[in-house]
Amino acid sequence: MPWVRFTKDYDFKLTPAVTIAYKAGMTEYVTRRCATLAIASEKAVRAEQPPGRFARKGRRLGQNS
Repeated sequence: MPWVRFTKDYDFKLTPAVTIAYKAGMTEYVTRRCATLAIASEKAVRAEQPPGRFARKGRRLGQNS
């Protein structure tokens, strides 16, 4: 599952009954299918994992000390 940065608003239809709306400027960890479709429609570009996305106060999630 890749990281992508959305350059334009994009609606991803997960199933016929479920749509996920991504806003321009969001950097998200999405499914390969979503990334492929968004990049092909020129509404997203591949991105690196944002720094500090999972870290809080110098710790990784799951560290209790």
